[in-house]
Amino acid sequence: MAEEEAKPAEKPKSPDMRVLGQFIRDMSFENIMAQKGAPSDVQPDVQVQVNLDAKKRSTENQYEVSIKLNVTSKAKTGDSTLFVLELDYVGIFHIENVPDDQMHPFLLIECPRMIFPFLRRIVSDVTRDGGFPPLNLENIDFVSLYRNEIARRQAESKKTADA
Repeated sequence: MAEEEAKPAEKPKSPDMRVLGQFIRDMSFENIMAQKGAPSDVQPDVQVQVNLDAKKRSTENQYEVSIKLNVTSKAKTGDSTLFVLELDYVGIFHIENVPDDQMHPFLLIECPRMIFPFLRRIVSDVTRDGGFPPLNLENIDFVSLYRNEIARRQAESKKTADA
């Protein structure tokens, strides 16, 4: 019996990701405190909501990932709103060597992680230029955010199936 030559196992290629561009798709900053003439020595209570979105572009291996922030700052005493910042920040990515079953989490975890520092800088600059102390966003745990969204969707689909 002739021995077959052992073929070297093909090593899987590591994921390749490049940021091709990033931009602000939409932004709104309302300085409600200045409009109402409220005192400037108010202690703020800042609430941040984050939504992620991703879609394939028409060019092969290109994807668009969007981080949508909704930041509301209210006075700790009373219920008056100080400012509202809405920001839709987009990154364009070229991605190769990611298996199809891993693409969705890759797009909604790794891609936002790459562009988040730039988004943080914009939020800091806008709030500072709006007359407030610069808002330095805490790091966002995109893995937890992704898992929570998957769990929410599963619960929602179960609720719909039970109805």
